Amino acid sequence: MTGVSLSARLEGRVIFLTGAASGIGAAIARRCVAEGAAVICADLNGAAVEALADELGAQGLGVTCDVTEAASVEAAVAAGLARFGRLDGLVHNAAAPSPDGSVLDLTAAQWASEIGVNLTGAFLTCKSAFPAMIAAGGGSAVMIASQFAQVATAKSVAYCAAKAGLVHLAKAMAVDHAADGIRVNSLSPGAVATSRLLQRWPDLAAADEGLGPDYLLGRIGQPDEIAAAAAFLLSPDASFVTGTDLLADGGYAVR
Repeated sequence: MTGVSLSARLEGRVIFLTGAASGIGAAIARRCVAEGAAVICADLNGAAVEALADELGAQGLGVTCDVTEAASVEAAVAAGLARFGRLDGLVHNAAAPSPDGSVLDLTAAQWASEIGVNLTGAFLTCKSAFPAMIAAGGGSAVMIASQFAQVATAKSVAYCAAKAGLVHLAKAMAVDHAADGIRVNSLSPGAVATSRLLQRWPDLAAADEGLGPDYLLGRIGQPDEIAAAAAFLLSPDASFVTGTDLLADGGYAVR
């Protein structure tokens, strides 16, 4: 965010954020706080998310949360409400390690894990958070999907299916909850320079060199760029935006 002048357009708002401990999630947490919000940072990695909350100061709260368990999500939301008293938005960013494989290669357990964290986790997060958002007069929910919700890639059948489902879940919730004052959108990044790329590349420089030519902009994305897009969707600047998927993919999907 160096050199970027940030507004206070999220001043006074409270955001519930899953998958907050690192990468895109941590960047979103920092961006939201920089724009005036308080952030309930939820993640399975309790130590890492508490460290992030310490960095954020009074506007951050770290809670250990397993998004595949309803009771865990409910407890995390309750902890946030106890600390900040309201909820104005949420970002579902939690994601499982993505197994490589076609339907012939994957085990049922691998499939269930991918769907469970990405899609069922979003369902449970929204189910727990929406009542508090409605009580606060509405708000904004952002589902972090992927460019591969729009276009498929080889040996990623579980990931592609989970992210495509997440995009359509957002659309369906937008229809159901417009009258409650809740806007729901998905945000689909391309490849982003985070530790997830190290599952397949030796380092981020190699990932950028190998993947960059696939993007119109000639490079992979940065976490701060995705965080900026998420902050827009959470903010009043997106007050007439709901039920859409925002591609932040450097032009990958139009090639």
